[in-house]
This record gives sequence, C-alpha cells and structure tokens, in this order.
Amino acid sequence: MLDIKDIKRIGLITGNGKFPVFICRAAKGQNIDIVVIAVKDEVDSDLSRYVDKIYRIELGQGKKLLEIFKKENLKYAIMAGRIKKTTIFKQTFKMDEVTRNVLRSVIDRGDNTILKAIADRLKKENIQLLDSTAFLKSIMAKRGIYTRGKPNRSQREDIDFGFKIAKAIGGLDIGQTVIIKKKAVIAVEAIEGTDEAIIRAGGLSPGCVVVKTSKPNQDMRFDVPTVGLNTIESMKKAGACVLAIEADKTLILEKDAMIKEADKAGICIIAV
Repeated sequence: MLDIKDIKRIGLITGNGKFPVFICRAAKGQNIDIVVIAVKDEVDSDLSRYVDKIYRIELGQGKKLLEIFKKENLKYAIMAGRIKKTTIFKQTFKMDEVTRNVLRSVIDRGDNTILKAIADRLKKENIQLLDSTAFLKSIMAKRGIYTRGKPNRSQREDIDFGFKIAKAIGGLDIGQTVIIKKKAVIAVEAIEGTDEAIIRAGGLSPGCVVVKTSKPNQDMRFDVPTVGLNTIESMKKAGACVLAIEADKTLILEKDAMIKEADKAGICIIAV
C-alpha cells in the first residue's frame, strides 16, 4: 500500500478556495515538494507562500496539463479546490483535443462522472491520483458538538431527516448539502454550490438547518465535503441556525475562526 511519506513530489491541480492552501502548507511541513497547476483566475494568492512552482493554465487545456506533468516528471497528483461548474456550461473557454475527448467519454456531466474521467485520463499517462485528504487527516471532523450552542429536539429531528435526503441526492450526484426546516426540504445544493444554496434557502425560510454529508461510497480523491469560515458567513446571511456535518468524512478549514464566528452568531456546529 502506498505511503504518502514515501512520495517526494506531487502535482496539485487546483481550483479556488482555501482547500489547496491547506494541502500545500501541510505538504511543506512534511518536506514534500508540490508543483501547482492552477486554472487561471481560480487560484488563491496564498499558494505562492508554500510552493516554488506554480503553472497557470486556461480551463480546457488538458494537453498542456499533461505536458507539465511530463516536464516535471510527476507521477502523483492531487485535485483540490473548486472550479465553478457554471463556467463549464457557459463554455467561454476553448477546449483542446484532450479535454474534448475526456468530455466525450462521459455519460453525463455530474461532478463524479467528470472527475473520474479526468482521473482515468491521468492514469493512462501513469499518473496516480491520490486521496485529496492525504495530508489533512488532522482537520477531519470528529463526532461531537463544536460550539457553545446545541441543537434542540426539533433541530435534531431535522438533522436526522436531512442526512437521509443529503445521502439520497449525493447518490444521484446532485450535491452534498440540503437545507431543512421542520422536516421540509427548503433547498438542495446543485450546480451553484453550498454557499449559494444556503443563501437561497435563507430567502425562502430563515431559521433552517444546514446538513452536509459525503456521497455514498465517497471517492476521497475528489469532491470531499468541506466547510469553513465561508460556510458560517453564508449561514449568517441566510439566518440559518445549525450546521450538521458528517464525522470522519468532512474537512473543517479554519476551525478555530469558524467556531468563534459561529458562537458569536448563535450558530450550532455538530458532527454526527
């Protein structure tokens, strides 16, 4: 079995958000060299503090991505960070032949389908895609209540109800998050992403419960559930009162700041 400690260099294919920054910081702490291949306009500026090499490519430049891996002699890859799926559907970018072939191979445009197709294409080039949480086991959610506030009985019932719904939509590769109130589904995460779904739910019914879970048979190489300070900010805008996440399957970024802000806002965070 491959041990991450035996790897010296990894290519990190990145989108936006803090997730890639956490990976780079953790890898640097283990003396592992990270070469970043970032989609232009989808990269956090903090990455440059932790890596020596950052390549920037346009969305759709699959051939250039593979050329960089070959040039750098990279045999391992991690994918992390979000690329807005709406960008893909607007298709305001040019696709090369490699990208077109990947998209032609998929039976649908679900997240898992597309990401697995990319992983399979990398494998053809003898590039192994690794677990995206390989460096981040310490920030994986543990079972329990993180905040001073606790869910009441009604909210507990909404959490139980929401987990069933979230697992169902995850199994259909729709999203990972549902927003619940009084055992009614207020909103379901789809193409817009978690934060936008939460804000949309707030416009419909404030005082709701946000439930985020992994997908059934979650592939830990990509699309791992992640929450952070932005999640709490979106919940504040929506007037949401509880965030329930799945223990041992969800990454918590900026945990201390997130809990502090949640306590200030009277939001409960629970991992179940």
